[in-house]
Amino acid sequence: MKKILTNRFGMVALALVTTFLWGSAFPFIKKSYTLLAITSNEYGEQLLFASYRFFLAGVLLLILSVLVFKQPIKLKNRTLAYSRLGFFLTFLQYVFFYIGLSLSTGVQGSIIAGSTSFFQMLLAHFRYEDDRLNRFKGLALSLGFTGVILANWPQGSAGVSFGVGEVLLILAMISGAFGNLVAKEYSASYPVAPMTGWAMVIGSIGLFIVGAVLNGEWFPFAFTSTTGWMLLYLAFLSATGFTLWNLLMKYNPVSRVSLFMFFVPIFGVTLSALILGEAIPPQAFIGLVFVVTGILVSTYLPIWFQKRS
Repeated sequence: MKKILTNRFGMVALALVTTFLWGSAFPFIKKSYTLLAITSNEYGEQLLFASYRFFLAGVLLLILSVLVFKQPIKLKNRTLAYSRLGFFLTFLQYVFFYIGLSLSTGVQGSIIAGSTSFFQMLLAHFRYEDDRLNRFKGLALSLGFTGVILANWPQGSAGVSFGVGEVLLILAMISGAFGNLVAKEYSASYPVAPMTGWAMVIGSIGLFIVGAVLNGEWFPFAFTSTTGWMLLYLAFLSATGFTLWNLLMKYNPVSRVSLFMFFVPIFGVTLSALILGEAIPPQAFIGLVFVVTGILVSTYLPIWFQKRS
């Protein structure tokens, strides 16, 4: 498995699968909200829905850890470490994200979601001596973030603004970026699947408590077979996506993997159009070109310059 994760083509393929799964969450969450009558200002219900999703994802991972990976899931002396990871990666990130999104727009949420790569690489620059930012990584970040902005820029008379919602969304991205670095460090000592599973379960409990307090009810939804399957799919993509991502982070430099996160909003825009019937904005294709170019710049330009020197 390590050979696949560190091989350039294997790493790229798994990173694209992961970001595709995360991108597919956007239309399925939107559709679930519509069917469950969750409005944009009901962030108590949004947090409750997220808590069900991550709890199911965590339980699924713990079951797979025992039955498939043959890894122990007992907490023993790992409770504090897993709780710390769950706090940043699941609880804090999604409290900030859902409340921030309710005070912002989907367009600006998608643009800001593209900043995770920037914060992740910036934190890695100060945290790891062998993963410093350089001119190639800086250029790649600029190209990738430009691509995300182009793909999600509002059309017509709609504009962008900056307020409390946008601040909370940025805090969500910082929390997620820091959580990814924590996961990378813990993965050197703990098995990835149980670690990720427990982080989701523990984080989901926090989301459930905050959601129940804000909403006044613990279980306000009337699930149907359709919404039930959607919730299960969201749990599946969370379990699969976070496990693959933590494995990629374990065996690769942060900067090599982080740039692929620019694909999440690109996939989100495209899949929302295909699944929800929304129009694909023409600038989304231009944005995709920028994202791909940024990754190629970071991956191959240093090699080309090294050969020339």
